[in-house]
Amino acid sequence: MELLGVIERYLKDSQMPETKFGRLAVNDPRLVSDLRKGREPGPSMIQRVTRFIAGKTA
Repeated sequence: MELLGVIERYLKDSQMPETKFGRLAVNDPRLVSDLRKGREPGPSMIQRVTRFIAGKTA
């Protein structure tokens, strides 16, 4: 699944604001907004986000 889709699902399930998610996951409050506008995440960004979500849902 595409990273943005995973994030959107997490935001919906957790009801976490997108800016808080970005700040906590990768120290970038604009992350979700930028991804929605077409920003392409690199491998390390994908890994950091994936680890953050896995740690919160484990």
